[in-house]
Amino acid sequence: MTLHRFSLLVAMAKNRVIGINNRLPWHLPDDLKHFKSLTMGHAIVMGRKTYESIGRTLPGRMNVIVTRQLHYKIPGALVVNSIESALRICEEHDTTGSGESFIIGGEELYRQTLVFCQRIYVTEIQSVFEGDAFFPEIDQMEWIEIERQKRIGENAGDLEYHFVVLERQGTI
Repeated sequence: MTLHRFSLLVAMAKNRVIGINNRLPWHLPDDLKHFKSLTMGHAIVMGRKTYESIGRTLPGRMNVIVTRQLHYKIPGALVVNSIESALRICEEHDTTGSGESFIIGGEELYRQTLVFCQRIYVTEIQSVFEGDAFFPEIDQMEWIEIERQKRIGENAGDLEYHFVVLERQGTI
């Protein structure tokens, strides 16, 4: 049996901004396709605010929502009150056998789960944006870049962005 891997999946600006007013400050259709291709068939774990910003469960994926609200219910999603419960559910219900689940935000959930994650899939947007939600600083000595694809957004005002994969040292 493969050990289950928890990966962070994030899009962030050069100044680590990931959102403003519970929304993305950019529109990158290619990044949304990338997100879908990575997560389809896998478990995705998100905080309540991230779920509410999306406004629906994402089809083809097991949606796990972490919230402190004890009676929060969402049809089609598993709602849990702790990160440990979310991680356990992902491990127990790995329907693809891939052994990978994705933490998709927001800021607080990224901070609390970074310690559990072995991989980070990041869309590095090569611009600065205003925001009120930020991706946490990571210790660059702990992570190795294993992949980078440079892109220019055709429908995003020629915005440059990079699809990057980071692997925690010692897990390659």
